[in-house]
Amino acid sequence: MPPKLSLSSTIRLASGYSMPLLGFGVYQTPASICQSVVTTALTTGYRHIDSATAYRNERACALAIAASPLPRSSIFFTTKLPPKLRGYDRTVASIDGILRENPELEGYIDLYLIHAPYGSSADRLGQWRAMVEAQKAGKIRSLGVSNYGVQHLEELKNWQREQEDGGVLSVGQWELHPWLQRRDIVDWCRREGVVMQAYAPIVRATRQEDPLLVPLVEKYNKTPAQVLLRWSLQMGLVPLPKSVNEDRIRENADVFDFELTEEEVKVLDTGKYEPCCWDPTKEKIQK
Repeated sequence: MPPKLSLSSTIRLASGYSMPLLGFGVYQTPASICQSVVTTALTTGYRHIDSATAYRNERACALAIAASPLPRSSIFFTTKLPPKLRGYDRTVASIDGILRENPELEGYIDLYLIHAPYGSSADRLGQWRAMVEAQKAGKIRSLGVSNYGVQHLEELKNWQREQEDGGVLSVGQWELHPWLQRRDIVDWCRREGVVMQAYAPIVRATRQEDPLLVPLVEKYNKTPAQVLLRWSLQMGLVPLPKSVNEDRIRENADVFDFELTEEEVKVLDTGKYEPCCWDPTKEKIQK
């Protein structure tokens, strides 16, 4: 029987580090309120913060981490290479800039992702090479990608095979929920030992009244968001809910006192492909 999940549950990554199973996202959270929002999340019990340079709130996240009574080592901080920055040199500069501008991170980023697979093969592989070097230098602990299609994942895997040390892909982040399960990508990741994070796990609150959710909401006396987050956890994903509302931040962490049955998990298998966000996984390979 699998161990009972809790807010303190973690998953071991291929890098050797552990990542909390429930993350807290700050996409579109204004920098002016982001520090207080992240402080609320940390006080609630979240220990995994997902930011990105493109969100323009890394600084606020770092300040919230520093202001917390928690040691830096207990907080897992993710950020991402901006989609518009491509190639080796810009990646080196971006990583160094994050650490220089945010000394509160104490010299390292827990997880660094390529935000999207835009650009040429040379761009993507140059970005990855810079990340591998930064990891060796102790600036990054775990490496990952976001929004990659199988074609991009295979490109990276093939390149790694040709290198003496091509780094280890530990994490991939995608929009994942019952209406967008991305089976090809999920199968690839499971086969390769890559942990999958799910952004937009509550589908941007666009499915609140969905007939598949309503019976589960009533049965478990939970919100639609809580049911979707529980589904995500039971699917072996690491969901990254986001909110600026204190009550919802707490509600989204209250998903460990119930469990969906196998049949209920199957009911939420819609077989649909309906993104509510962007979908760079479809980008074709450019040489």
